[in-house]
Amino acid sequence: MHHNNDDIIAIFNRCFLEHYNTELILGGDEPIYLPADESNRHHRVIFARGYFASALHEIAHWCIAGPKRRLLEDYGYWYEPDGRTAEVQAEFEKVEIKPQALEWILAASCGFRFQVSCDNLSGNCEPDRFGFTNKVRGQVLQYLEYGIPDRAKQLSEALRAHYGIAVLQPEMFE
Repeated sequence: MHHNNDDIIAIFNRCFLEHYNTELILGGDEPIYLPADESNRHHRVIFARGYFASALHEIAHWCIAGPKRRLLEDYGYWYEPDGRTAEVQAEFEKVEIKPQALEWILAASCGFRFQVSCDNLSGNCEPDRFGFTNKVRGQVLQYLEYGIPDRAKQLSEALRAHYGIAVLQPEMFE
């Protein structure tokens, strides 16, 4: 299956530009969320380097953020750069479970391979990728059983329609 940045941009913008005043934009080296300001009338979800996975990840964070957070640069969240200690890595993973679960759902919605991002390549500890994947998978299964947040559900449906994926099944997340 071919995954084109132009497609995900068009699908996201068709779903959310008018109602949420938010657009998906291909960016440079670093992803970022920027609220509307004097120079830009739209909120912007900017994904990095043309990576389809980056678009899905940044969209997932947007789907989690509430109305007040969507008025803050990068939703007002802290970010500890690469090189984290084991304690800081554990905190990072705790707050990343839900967005990465939504990212996995969105990836499955367009037949794209998902891998968790521990995002600590030069850290002082080796992340437990298997353990983190299982936590994210557990959250995916909860979303499938109890409901996917509205914006993620809307985008999942639009992606599945575009890529011809009828329904999400728990087996897709093994």
